[in-house]
Amino acid sequence: MHETAVAESILRTIIVEGDKAGAKPVSAIISCGQFNAINDEVMGFAFETAAMGTTCEGMTLDIKHIPLRARCKKCDTTFEFDVYKPACSQCESTEFDFESDAPLLLETIEFEENE
Repeated sequence: MHETAVAESILRTIIVEGDKAGAKPVSAIISCGQFNAINDEVMGFAFETAAMGTTCEGMTLDIKHIPLRARCKKCDTTFEFDVYKPACSQCESTEFDFESDAPLLLETIEFEENE
């Protein structure tokens, strides 16, 4: 269950950024590729549990999954890989190379507006 470690790492970063900004975090967005995939439900629970008693308690965490892309060796088309139809979307070739998978990133943090 690597989601717990990921949640704790993200939480530490959000707390540090909140302290720098002097504001309470209210939401954040993370993104991940297919090989770095995380389970949304497990991640949400792990983050919520880790955030208890911190300035991040009650904030929302949204997860964006970035599709895996491949490049066809036959027609050089780049396409979103579909595990249920593992072929080039243009020429139907099954000869392709995967492009780099998207890393796990903390994309944005939204803070409470200071009044």
